Amino acid sequence: MNNTEDIMILGIESSCDDTSCAVLKNNIILSNVTANQSIHRQYGGVIPELASRDHEKNMIPVIDAALKNAKVNLSELSAIAVTRGPGLSGSLLVGLSTAKSLSLALGIPLIEVNHMQGHILAHFIREAKDIRHRAQDNGQLTADNKPETTDNALHAVPSFPFLCLTVSGGHTQIVKVSAPLAFELLAETEDDAVGEAFDKAAKILGLPYPGGPLIDKYAQSGDASKYKFPTPRLANSNYSFSGVKTAFLYFIQEQTALNPDFVKDHLPDICASYQAHLINYLLKNLLAVAKETGIRHIAIAGGVSANSELRARLQELGCKHQWHTYIPKFEYCTDNAAMIAMTGYFKFLEKEFCGLDAVPLARYSI
Repeated sequence: MNNTEDIMILGIESSCDDTSCAVLKNNIILSNVTANQSIHRQYGGVIPELASRDHEKNMIPVIDAALKNAKVNLSELSAIAVTRGPGLSGSLLVGLSTAKSLSLALGIPLIEVNHMQGHILAHFIREAKDIRHRAQDNGQLTADNKPETTDNALHAVPSFPFLCLTVSGGHTQIVKVSAPLAFELLAETEDDAVGEAFDKAAKILGLPYPGGPLIDKYAQSGDASKYKFPTPRLANSNYSFSGVKTAFLYFIQEQTALNPDFVKDHLPDICASYQAHLINYLLKNLLAVAKETGIRHIAIAGGVSANSELRARLQELGCKHQWHTYIPKFEYCTDNAAMIAMTGYFKFLEKEFCGLDAVPLARYSI
């Protein structure tokens, strides 16, 4: 175990089809390695059995690469943090079993992490370049050592309490975060998630998996006001996307019956209109919750937070309502182990460890 004052966390993420491992020194990320699984593209979605098999093949090489990239030895680790859920049971089992083995062999604590909490706490990850930027701002670096200005430059850390719209293929939630480990679910989807709504529409349009990013790409040159879709009316601020998906399917079927080349002829406009509709819906409910709670620090997280339209619209809404908005770096939007290690760091500070009897939780409330 690491005997210095530094806390060194090895994070492991395997909730779906990405095998990821990261090394965190306190709140500074030293490495973040991810192996993607391309096999699912031919099926138009993730096949659980294939995902777990690939995790078994990728896990050890990814851990080895993360440690080497961080220049850290196993003996320097303070704890192992691992995703316990939610996710695919078989995929979670591979990561959790590996984490247990390392914890037992090294004699260091095991920390179980809720995947969705990890997405939210990704906002607190710092990089070495961030520290160099801060030092330069304080006059601690010479001009020759001044770091490059990039999209990964130092970004603000959310202030408590803040609201976080967590959007992914499996979840759509509005969460109140009062402290690093204090979460309150205020709204969620009652059926499908927004990420599923994007991917299902892409499949209907004949776009390859994963289709969400492709809808974003084609929407850049489209007319977002061209086509209209229905918005579910619920009594609360919860979401529902099943009806939106069905309406989109019927719309495409009706239009292609009239013109077999409808999708090919109007793809940018279709994508722009559908994407704008989903994002308007997301932000409408977020605005309602923000007004109800009076909270003006607003963040987004999860795979769909990489969507360019959502990122731009949140900033616009923030300016209009004088919010403090927080948008994650692209590399921390999709599933990654850095966010698991970050959550593990906060739990390590509170000594929130788990036993070797921990089991995967396919469903795991935030």
